[in-house]
Amino acid sequence: MIVVPIKEGDNIERALKKLKRKFEKTGVVKELRDRQKFTKPSVIKREQKLKAIYVQHLRQQQLDK
Repeated sequence: MIVVPIKEGDNIERALKKLKRKFEKTGVVKELRDRQKFTKPSVIKREQKLKAIYVQHLRQQQLDK
């Protein structure tokens, strides 16, 4: 359960912003979207591999600069 403590005289919009940020960090919405459709394990591995190659390429570019 996500709890956002509010101090006396604190702005409601700021508290809602904190709640949204905490909710986003938990990854609940992302997990729900992932569970809506079945993805084959081979496709998941391929996507992870492509992402790792991309990140490695970005890091290599930073080192070259």
